[in-house]
Amino acid sequence: MITRCAIGLSLAAAAWCGSVSGRVELTDSKLATRAINGNSGVVVWLEPVAGPPPPTPPRTVSMAHHNKTFMPHVLAIRTGSKVVFPNQDPFFHNAFSNYEGQPFDIGLHPPGSSREVTFKRPGIVRLFCDIHPTMSAVIVVLTTPWFAATNPQGEFVIDAVPPGDYRLELFHERALPGVLSRLRRQVTVGPEDLALQPITISEAGYLAPPHKNKYGRDYPPKIVDRYPGHK
Repeated sequence: MITRCAIGLSLAAAAWCGSVSGRVELTDSKLATRAINGNSGVVVWLEPVAGPPPPTPPRTVSMAHHNKTFMPHVLAIRTGSKVVFPNQDPFFHNAFSNYEGQPFDIGLHPPGSSREVTFKRPGIVRLFCDIHPTMSAVIVVLTTPWFAATNPQGEFVIDAVPPGDYRLELFHERALPGVLSRLRRQVTVGPEDLALQPITISEAGYLAPPHKNKYGRDYPPKIVDRYPGHK
């Protein structure tokens, strides 16, 4: 939808902004979850070619613990934004990240409580739970305000993009870096909405990397949920 630009433009320089939309299809997947999640979880963003993007106010978003799952599984934010981790399960969790992106550890996290982390530098943050080895998620921290994540149908819409030239970038956790780099392209946004041609991302060659707990050790062979008051 065409809107009046509000990001980084003075009143005298105000212009009409458009949206950038498209659809991503994931191919060559070998995971059973692909049938459930469809084409969701691909992050698409625009980096301005002419210079750094304008500043925007920090935002607060949520990534909940629910049924031993991070929800959503993939989250895109801008640097300076805060992520709140509410625990909606009846037992403890301990979200952490100790490689790539911004390391953090929110500690033991009892049911009904929340923890929060402010992400100050760009990068791909892969996070896990120190108690439950099957839990994982990705937070993509960007320097630009123009980004979106695909829904299960693979659709995305980036709203309020000022006219100009941009570098289109994509991230998908099960795509090799070379695959993603070849999909990088320059797009020109005018005063009208821009609909991109469909994009295909192959998951061929992807192997899920094993991970340790936050101490760099293997998880115990038997996972025992920890409930408040239980020893």
